[in-house]
Amino acid sequence: MTTVRAAVLTRTGDQGPFASTRPIEIRELSLEAPGPDEIRVQIRAAGICHSDLSVVNGSRPRPVPMVLGHEAAGEVIEVGAQPSEFQVGDRVVLAFVPSCGKCSPCAAGRSALCEPGATANAAGTLLSGERRWTDSDGSHPHHHLGVSAFAEQVVVSERSAVKIPDQLPFDVAAVFGCAALTGVGAALNAAQIQPGDSVAIFGLGGVGLAALLGAKLAGAGQIIAIDPVGSKRELAVSLGAHTTLAGTGDTVAELKGLTAGGPARVIETAGSAKVLETAYLATGRGGTTVTVGLPDPAAILNIPAVSLVAEERTLKGSYLGSSNPRKMLPQLFEHWAEGNLPIERLISHRLTLDEINEGFDRLATGEAVRQIIAP
Repeated sequence: MTTVRAAVLTRTGDQGPFASTRPIEIRELSLEAPGPDEIRVQIRAAGICHSDLSVVNGSRPRPVPMVLGHEAAGEVIEVGAQPSEFQVGDRVVLAFVPSCGKCSPCAAGRSALCEPGATANAAGTLLSGERRWTDSDGSHPHHHLGVSAFAEQVVVSERSAVKIPDQLPFDVAAVFGCAALTGVGAALNAAQIQPGDSVAIFGLGGVGLAALLGAKLAGAGQIIAIDPVGSKRELAVSLGAHTTLAGTGDTVAELKGLTAGGPARVIETAGSAKVLETAYLATGRGGTTVTVGLPDPAAILNIPAVSLVAEERTLKGSYLGSSNPRKMLPQLFEHWAEGNLPIERLISHRLTLDEINEGFDRLATGEAVRQIIAP
């Protein structure tokens, strides 16, 4: 066993301010050695994502206590039973769906929908069904999405890890593991943006801005970015948005006026059923609306059913960027190396593990884009 410091979510449903209520405690936990097909990783950088906040505030139910976090990069320091595709010293980024490679979705190339991976993530275990954490009272805290990024070291399934090139800094690599993979993937794989398309993006956090970069990479002819936070709209313009909206007026009418009937592709990242409704209503005839946000499970979407047929509309969800991380991430790394995917510009704050509750406050108020923790 190895002793590591980790951020443990002790309860869900907390609405903050988290700096005062402190639902996340920094504890010393024992970390077991990796089992077969597992590796131990020294975390070098981890990002705070809105999906983490959804667990804290209870809108995304998960078992607790749990070592939170799912976006990270680090260095392999121990390998389980051989043979293994990894060796000590490998630099890796971690993906939040461990794909077994054998179930029907994996066989069909849809590893984001891996059935054993989804079961393990919901149960708070690794892909093996095991938990490798032990607290001082002998209990075994849960893993978060097979990663538990907010810790000095983690044990993960090999199926959660992808090697990264030497020139890619750990902090940037971490953002690739969730924000970039989800956002760029939504633009390229789910929305299938074509050169010249008009595109609208609702929500300009890390995922939304990554989707913007994906739209630009795809050659979109017009990119409209929507968010109530002015600083995020300014960043969106610097990253390639042609127009921005605050989203506080008649956004549907505004978008239809800007695009002569509505954008061809609309991506919603806010995690709100109401925002998704607006995004759908704003999409042009024959267009595609893609949602990657995670609203409360009880939220209901209300849209005109006839529009799906009469206007040949498409509404689709995208999880993990509708991608196979092991195939897509190397492609994204190449785009980054060529200067076409400046993911590092999404990093707005840096903090320590001890400042994690304050980081969640910053995320909840909309102040932050991507905050990077260096354990």
